[in-house]
Amino acid sequence: MTWSLGYLPPREPDLLDALFLSAGRSLHIANAFEGKCRWLVRCINLVEVHQNADPVATFEEIIAALPADKMLGHALHQLTGRMSCTTETMDVLRRAREARNFIAHEGADVGDLSAARAKHILAHAGRLRSAVSDLAAGDNIVSQWGFHFEEPNWSLPRDLVDAYPAMIDNWVFGHFGSLLDEVAPLAATEAAEPAQQPS
Repeated sequence: MTWSLGYLPPREPDLLDALFLSAGRSLHIANAFEGKCRWLVRCINLVEVHQNADPVATFEEIIAALPADKMLGHALHQLTGRMSCTTETMDVLRRAREARNFIAHEGADVGDLSAARAKHILAHAGRLRSAVSDLAAGDNIVSQWGFHFEEPNWSLPRDLVDAYPAMIDNWVFGHFGSLLDEVAPLAATEAAEPAQQPS
């Protein structure tokens, strides 16, 4: 284990730049997803606390009675417990939470930049793309819940709901062109293979 940046230049600077752009954009989606989940739980809690509060309670007293924010897993558990969710929806949200964790902790992890070879970078980008797909599916559900909460009398923008996964994929990975489509089958097989060490 050495410094994250050293004297040796990256072996694949352009591919690494593309990966890091994707990792940063996917992290934005992951952070937004977690923020939406917490916001929805906060709103639901506020409604419940307000309904159960003393009729003469002040706004400050109602806010003070709100439970503290929790981590994403707990927030999703609270959300699915308060919304009517199918088993399929709960599974999509579970995969989105796992994807968020992968993106946050491993999204840009390709090892030593001077040793990372093209096939490993592309395989990692393929795994990242799979995680972003799972995240986008969960984010789409939570976004619809948020829309209903903010605009209870409006119909969902079906065109946006239907296009959302492709929009996210294009924004996060579009700069790769067809490179990731060509290496998609490698993503699964390369997942267990360690990055090349300098020779």
